[in-house]
Amino acid sequence: MADKQISLPAKLINGGIAGLIGVTCVFPIDLAKTRLQNQQNGCRLYTSMSDCLIKTIRSEGYFGMYRGAAVNLTLVTPEKAIKLAANDFFRHHLAQDGKLTLVKEMMAGCGAGTCQVIITTPMEMLKIQLQDAGRIAAQRKLMPETVVAGSVETKSPTAMQLTRELLREKGIAGLYKGLGATLLRDVPFSIIYFPLFANLNQLGKRGVEGPAPFYVSFISGCLAGSTAAVAVNPVDVIKTRLQSLNRGSTEDTYNGVADCIRKILRNEGPSAFLKGAYCRALVIAPLFGIAQVVYFLGVAEYLLGLLPKKDQ
Repeated sequence: MADKQISLPAKLINGGIAGLIGVTCVFPIDLAKTRLQNQQNGCRLYTSMSDCLIKTIRSEGYFGMYRGAAVNLTLVTPEKAIKLAANDFFRHHLAQDGKLTLVKEMMAGCGAGTCQVIITTPMEMLKIQLQDAGRIAAQRKLMPETVVAGSVETKSPTAMQLTRELLREKGIAGLYKGLGATLLRDVPFSIIYFPLFANLNQLGKRGVEGPAPFYVSFISGCLAGSTAAVAVNPVDVIKTRLQSLNRGSTEDTYNGVADCIRKILRNEGPSAFLKGAYCRALVIAPLFGIAQVVYFLGVAEYLLGLLPKKDQ
């Protein structure tokens, strides 16, 4: 059965609304994920997600949990809009010559994941620096042996300051550091997520033509999102490490994906690739659950319907 056709403006608005709501709800967990993934053996400031959030509130206040949220809230609208709209676009065109098979669903997901990295890479690059700044500052106070000798504590930069600095020093390529790792994460994620969601959601539909209830879309989005998130978590760890600019004196630096994999295996073991996996699952599950509910409830279609129509 062909997917329900939705106008492009509605797809973009639905994706944006879903992203804004989802990020607002789960951003503190995403911050904990970044900090847990970035800490290396010998520099373990946090023992778990709850420990990270408690220490963040104590040292940085409640709003410390939302470091980097402005970047995410600004760029998540086009990112989610591109991801969801691109998937629908590819599904629609791949279904024109017959049944939408699992392979075609995976191809559509691959296309969506490839398109979204245009926004995702710079968004993640800036967000990670802002999220991890609190960890570096806490290390200075609680673990002074990890601080580079002679370094001076500086005020955490803003997103605009980071952007200007990266553009001045490295050009546009500075904002796209870790692009390869981002592709290696987001393309497989979309290949897993979109077909899994579509098939789980199909199971809950009312009859052959009827839509699935909103709670089925939410549960399907949560299950598909958490499954895909855990599956690609090793690449997410690599991406986070590659995109982090500031480190303690005892922490490794990396020169590309292969070098990062080699050093993590040698110094931390295979289990390091699962750092932050449960945090990522807790972030992605509601994020995509909410996204699919907004999408399938047709919030944007309702809002667009309120606009006055032009006379024919």
